[in-house]
Amino acid sequence: MTTPTRNAPLAVTAALIVVGLAFAAVGAIYLAQSAAHLPSFFPGHQAGSAHHHTKHGLVALALAVLSWVGAWFTTGKKRTSEAP
Repeated sequence: MTTPTRNAPLAVTAALIVVGLAFAAVGAIYLAQSAAHLPSFFPGHQAGSAHHHTKHGLVALALAVLSWVGAWFTTGKKRTSEAP
């Protein structure tokens, strides 16, 4: 009897976790900072603006969760077909 192997390489799982952390950080920055205080390379940066980009933050957090769900799915084992 052979043991089932992982669905994806460990590097894919680690990359999805790191990408999720990056999206979570971006989402937190969008929710916490006004448009004037965003880094200049972020979409939505406007000097002197007090506007918060709530939708950008929520989308970034949703992408973080989606990345982590993808990482979770990659940790499963491949199913092997059993002969009757």
